[in-house]
Amino acid sequence: MRPQPLPALDDNYIWLLRDAAGRAVIVDPGDALPVLEALDGAPTPHAILVTHHHPDHVGGIPALLDRWPGLPVLAPEDPRIAVASQRVCGGDQVALGPWTFSVLDVPGHTRSHVAYATDGLLFCGDTLFSLGCGRLFEGTPAQMLASLDALAALPGETLVCCTHEYTLANAAFALVVDPGNADLQARVAEARGQRAAGAPTLPPTLASERACNPFLRSRAPAVREALSRQAGHPIADDVEAFACLRRWKDGFRG
Repeated sequence: MRPQPLPALDDNYIWLLRDAAGRAVIVDPGDALPVLEALDGAPTPHAILVTHHHPDHVGGIPALLDRWPGLPVLAPEDPRIAVASQRVCGGDQVALGPWTFSVLDVPGHTRSHVAYATDGLLFCGDTLFSLGCGRLFEGTPAQMLASLDALAALPGETLVCCTHEYTLANAAFALVVDPGNADLQARVAEARGQRAAGAPTLPPTLASERACNPFLRSRAPAVREALSRQAGHPIADDVEAFACLRRWKDGFRG
């Protein structure tokens, strides 16, 4: 079944994945109300999956546990996620209802960030966005590049269920970095149409992101040339290139 994005807070999405009986897996509930409304009358959910500790990803969990006491909460090993009932890390396989989720360690945005992959779906929190990636609040450029490489290695048809509606803001930067990219131009046109219709721009396919997202293309010649111009000197090292790209985006006002 296609995952359901629930708009929450300013620009977050909480993800629901439901089985044939309507039992849900809830991913990164920063706010309880959209979940309670969406699951009103539905059977008790299977579990809550948490990618990282930030309040806009865990803030709704106490109220959901009030509604469903004992609901499993799976989260990375991080004392800042005190509501967790089960800790997970990269390499784990977690069975919930009809799905088996593979856990991937993806540090960079935070040091303990994880992602969950199952049946052609990727729940990646704030590591990978459509046309962008998360800020490096706790990790290093080398860590984030390795994390994005791991996600980019998943099958191209994988749907990228990230957790913020940042696509058009990211597009403004991507078009400056990679203006000759026809795939990117088509994706931006698609996203503008989706937002004009009041629809989410998510989830894109991983194949689309590999073709369009500059943070998955920091080794591409066109992107590398743009980074060398931005830095004022040739950049040959992959980590240096990624770090330059992230710094450029952090200071970008498009």
